[in-house]
Amino acid sequence: MSRDAGTTRLFIDQVEIVVRGGKGGDGCLSFRRELYVPKGGPDGGDGGHGGSVYLLAQEGLDTLLDLTGRHHYFADNGKPGSGGNRTGRSADDLVVRVPVGTLVYDADTGRLLKDLTQHDQRVRVARGGRGGKGNARFATPTHQAPREFEPGRKGQERRLRLELKLIADVGFVGLPNAGKSTLLSRLTRARPKIADYPFTTREPHLGILELPGYRRLVLADLPGLIEGAHEGVGLGDQFLRHIERTRVILHLVDLCPPAGAPRPDEAYRIIRGELEKYSRALATRDELVVGNKLDLTDATAALEQLREALGRPVHAISGVTGAGLRELSEMLWAAVQEARQREAALAPPLLDLDAPPGTQASAHPEADPAEAEAD
Repeated sequence: MSRDAGTTRLFIDQVEIVVRGGKGGDGCLSFRRELYVPKGGPDGGDGGHGGSVYLLAQEGLDTLLDLTGRHHYFADNGKPGSGGNRTGRSADDLVVRVPVGTLVYDADTGRLLKDLTQHDQRVRVARGGRGGKGNARFATPTHQAPREFEPGRKGQERRLRLELKLIADVGFVGLPNAGKSTLLSRLTRARPKIADYPFTTREPHLGILELPGYRRLVLADLPGLIEGAHEGVGLGDQFLRHIERTRVILHLVDLCPPAGAPRPDEAYRIIRGELEKYSRALATRDELVVGNKLDLTDATAALEQLREALGRPVHAISGVTGAGLRELSEMLWAAVQEARQREAALAPPLLDLDAPPGTQASAHPEADPAEAEAD
């Protein structure tokens, strides 16, 4: 929780909801009764279909907070049929907006139904019931006055667990007070809380880095980690899941830590160890090591010692004066572009939906279990 301008804003990244499709309308039992028509037949209409429930991923949302105040999402029922072969009105679908990066799980089985990673991507999570048939549907040459009709079917109901993993190009990691919030505020228009004590960042913050040539990067400042975070120490692994979505990790190290704090090389190894213990995939993620607080007296000597201890390049900046930020921005852009190219090369080939059947057998397309389960 953070207080900003007198208001309280909550970052919620997990929530459970219940969704239910609307019931289909009942079919109608009716016979024609018109003046001067001696032989009226069955004219009961069908019921309308119940509405379905969809989840729709939308950019601009970065929390599941809006869903915490309402845990039940039920679509409307279809209207019953009526005489004169009039079909009942089908109900409108219910669309629930969620942030991009939301994972949809069946809360009872634990199965992942859908990973909503793109803007305007949507998935049906509760199917509406079909409308029942009216008695006119049961008329045959030998059964001309049917009294049968069907009730509407119930809509699908399920309990869902929604889990948000923020999607960003670059994720900031580092020990508390390494200067991540200050760096985000200098590179973007985001205004996270900044103070001279640990754990001032209690929730992830997103910002947009604008570069010349209409280039943009999404940056994420994650709460500071400490040793044992992967086991729940400190803020623990509550927010570690969000770094799994980032293409590049910016590892920020304090070049001049206060007395009693780990040395810069120790600080790097602590955080690096936590990331590797949390997820092996993070061990292979592109990483830029950045030394902060270059404006302090002993920073230059500490920078050289850090480079020697790690045996790798370390870019130096000052979040206060802005030194090195322009070069860092271009380095981040280059690293993200390289990561995007690798993703594109490893992505499965797109299927040509207009191709004749059987011409794409080599692609071995498999049914999406999430879609099959959800639909």
